[in-house]
Amino acid sequence: MAELLTWLFGQYADYSTTFIVLELIAVVFGVASVLLASRTNILVFPIGLISTAIFVYLLWKWQLFGDMFINAYYTVMSLYGWINWSKNKKNQPIETHESNNVRIEHLHAGDVPILSALAIATMSFVALIYYFRPVINNGFSFDGAVLGVHLFTWVDYTDMLTTALFLMAMWLMARRKIEHWILWIIADAISVPLYFYKGFTFTALQYVVFTLIAIWAYYEWQRRYRVQPRTAYA
Repeated sequence: MAELLTWLFGQYADYSTTFIVLELIAVVFGVASVLLASRTNILVFPIGLISTAIFVYLLWKWQLFGDMFINAYYTVMSLYGWINWSKNKKNQPIETHESNNVRIEHLHAGDVPILSALAIATMSFVALIYYFRPVINNGFSFDGAVLGVHLFTWVDYTDMLTTALFLMAMWLMARRKIEHWILWIIADAISVPLYFYKGFTFTALQYVVFTLIAIWAYYEWQRRYRVQPRTAYA
């Protein structure tokens, strides 16, 4: 048991108390935001903003630039989603104005080109970051830095994939599309072993919870879609 605990939490021995507390706060607010999203509660966005802002800072310090980019994007899309969901609520009949009564939609064919472009742009951008990682880690100096795709690891390629999935999911969530939960499930499940491997146990456990919530939320959104008033404004 002691060896297991050391493997799971040993890396935190070298962390400052401030970093550990910040990661725990970000995890708690992250889980809360996913629970709120599953209930189509608009508070998902302000609560989620606290989590993503903290993670942007932590991931910059940890030099996990792909993950940092994900959370920076989450921050921007949370503001967009907050506005979009608020506008949708205002366009609904007065009797349906409840905190969890945002209108849900299915993915449309017109969303596919945007999703494809987002995926390609995301993977290319993250690949570029990892390509120049030796320069970034060298204080943004090219002196002695060795560049090349051959330096990429399986973690880098996996990070590119999950980054694309997360960004597409966040965009669909902001657009109130049920299918965003499918992308969350896939990306969250991949992220569990990835973060364990990176040594961020609390964050890995967060993604275990995220995966379970996302599976339940997908069916919950399907149920809400079936019972929501068809006369509500889109």
